[in-house]
Amino acid sequence: MGRAAVFDVDGTLVDTNHLHVTTWWEAFRQAGHDVPMHAIHRAVGLASGDLIAHLLGEERASDEVAALSASHKTLYGTYFDRLPALRDAGRLLRRLDQDGWSVVLATSAGGSELAALRRAIDADDAITATASADDVNAGKPSPQPVEHALDLAGVPAERAVFVGDTVWDMRAGTRAGVRCVGVLSGGIPRADLEASGAEAVYRDPAHLLASLEESPLGADV
Repeated sequence: MGRAAVFDVDGTLVDTNHLHVTTWWEAFRQAGHDVPMHAIHRAVGLASGDLIAHLLGEERASDEVAALSASHKTLYGTYFDRLPALRDAGRLLRRLDQDGWSVVLATSAGGSELAALRRAIDADDAITATASADDVNAGKPSPQPVEHALDLAGVPAERAVFVGDTVWDMRAGTRAGVRCVGVLSGGIPRADLEASGAEAVYRDPAHLLASLEESPLGADV
């Protein structure tokens, strides 16, 4: 039976979390909202509508949510041609592909943003499939993105490992019944990742690659 290595993208494979913080902060500022950057950072990883509700409250008109999301997308889009992959992100995916894992991305990004992220990783030859925001009804921490990734890979939860950088990732993976690995490259503390379900935590993709044989991805799950 096959096995799947499911990866979040922002903050896990590409160093974009603080770009999201800055561009969300500016989108909120332009709309007249004073939202601290530290609060935005803790919310990164949620889908746009969920992030807005988390930071501003649930009682938001749909046109306001759409306008804020569009503003963030426009601001963030100015970085699409220079998004920086985290060190050894592509090498990690290729190594897992060579080791017989089906590598699947599970991300809240879609469309041109997802295309830019994949260009930054530069490992399309190692990626089996992508579960994007366009494919599910609810984003993380709902298990739907991870469950859809497993469907794309054609493997059950017990044959999969999910790698992410936020508490939302760890909660989504735990709810989907998969083993979870955290990375610190998104800026979330180790203790928070572990409390949310991370079985092991590494500094970044390079550290995970160097420690692969002893990690949950080094075993036949």
